[in-house]
Amino acid sequence: MDRRKAIKNIAIGLGGVLSATTIGVLVKDFVLTDAAANSTGLLTAEEAFLAEFSDVLIPTTKSSPGAKAAGVGTFIPMMIAECYPTDIQEIFKNGMKSFQEKCVTSFGKDFQALSVEERIKMVEEARKESLVDIKKPSFFILARDLSILGYFSSEIGCTQARAYLPVPGRFDGSAEYKPGQKAWAT
Repeated sequence: MDRRKAIKNIAIGLGGVLSATTIGVLVKDFVLTDAAANSTGLLTAEEAFLAEFSDVLIPTTKSSPGAKAAGVGTFIPMMIAECYPTDIQEIFKNGMKSFQEKCVTSFGKDFQALSVEERIKMVEEARKESLVDIKKPSFFILARDLSILGYFSSEIGCTQARAYLPVPGRFDGSAEYKPGQKAWAT
């Protein structure tokens, strides 16, 4: 199974969590030309920013590490470059740049230099802005969706954030699920 097909299957499984834009891009069959693939030109500094951004969305808890520890900062640019068409790549890159500029305008420093409370405030503002036109893809929606997808398809997300039963194991269609128990990863 190729990576695109595997990610497509995960996206369908997470359908209730991901936006229509992300599911549409992952389910749609198209081939990116070499020029279109990786046209965003995301740099290591932007990967560090995306790691911090995704860690606001999925922070470390006492039961599991957050998105940054799961490597979501490198997952997001890889997905944008390899799976999204050029127009969506540009929306993502321009939205990320605009978000970072808003951080400097609001607090006089870039996102990574903000306190946790300031980061949460900026991410919350971006979330509210994305709700103005939910049919239009935005940096926040794309970054949120890819943070969720990257985290819950990572080893940390599958084995620490969720209950994990390695294969081979027996199938039990009526396994007991206790209140407060982690959701099953497999």
